[in-house]
Amino acid sequence: MLVAAGCATVSLAAGPAGDPVKGKTIFARCMACHKIDASNTSGLGPNLNRVVGRRAGAVAGFRYSPAMMASGRVWNEAALDAYLAAPARNIPGNRMVFPGLANPVDRQNVIAYIRSAAK
Repeated sequence: MLVAAGCATVSLAAGPAGDPVKGKTIFARCMACHKIDASNTSGLGPNLNRVVGRRAGAVAGFRYSPAMMASGRVWNEAALDAYLAAPARNIPGNRMVFPGLANPVDRQNVIAYIRSAAK
């Protein structure tokens, strides 16, 4: 029984796919600042269209914090997961005031939604 529990933990640690439908509901909290659409226009936060694979601070015309610009981060699932857990702790000095998503399943669902919403 212990082995099965260990295997389940390893599989979750490897990164579940997430549910984009549930992620869209959670992402509603993010929509006050962010959008995901082909216009690539930003609001208070940068447009997240095709953020996976993009270098942090790369949306043209958006004014990023010096901390975000200097992060050297490329947004992949692991980087997004860590950032969404605690933005201020993950990249100290960034301008995002959102406290983060404590639940790892919520983060995976939001990441799945962000990927699915890319135009």
